[in-house]
Amino acid sequence: MNPYVAEFIGTGLLLLLGSGVVANMVLPQTKGNNSGWLVITTAWGFAVFTGVVVAGPYSGAHLNPAVTIGLAMAGKFDWALAPGYIIAQVIGAGIGAFLSYVVHIDHFKASTDAGEIAAPFGTSPAIRNLKNNFISELIGTFVLIFVILYITGATIEDANQTPIGLGSVGALPVAILVWVIGLGLGGTTGYAINPARDLGPRIVHQLLPIKGKGSSDWAYAWVPIVGPIVGAALAAVLYLLVGS
Repeated sequence: MNPYVAEFIGTGLLLLLGSGVVANMVLPQTKGNNSGWLVITTAWGFAVFTGVVVAGPYSGAHLNPAVTIGLAMAGKFDWALAPGYIIAQVIGAGIGAFLSYVVHIDHFKASTDAGEIAAPFGTSPAIRNLKNNFISELIGTFVLIFVILYITGATIEDANQTPIGLGSVGALPVAILVWVIGLGLGGTTGYAINPARDLGPRIVHQLLPIKGKGSSDWAYAWVPIVGPIVGAALAAVLYLLVGS
């Protein structure tokens, strides 16, 4: 599989399932309505697992421009490939969110609340304070990228220096990492920690003719884009300073 196609498909799966769990939780008359934060964070973690399993062998499964930028700054990824990866991620995220909309279309139609309708497409703060919201996204993404740099740098070898393959289970550490970030740091902003996860679906929300959908809140949209990029950059700098 072409690595750009892998990033597109992997990020699409991530958003199909991630946007899907939000829709299942917030939209009226679903069987998962009001099932709670633990359901959302768990599903997002395993949505990451799903995307990484598919894309990992072909692209490294970044699925996130912040990961791409962080790895490139740390010298673990070719900058020349970064624009193509990021474009594929944003488009894949938008398509994944659109497919989630298709699955839940009757429930979108049943909602009269603009906030409910917007939630599966993009993040929003629990308390709107753009400076603090930005810091929340920065710190959450810093943790994500800093730990990923150590996950990708680690090797498990036996006495004969033969790598021990974990197969698809090798995707589990990043899934657990995203899960715990959601549980520990995600309640302030909905923890985008991924510019593509927010930007692609927000564009889809803007374009879809959903009755009563309200604003796509572009005044806030810079926070889940710039915050994760700055957090990724700081994580890469610290990684280079303290050593791998």
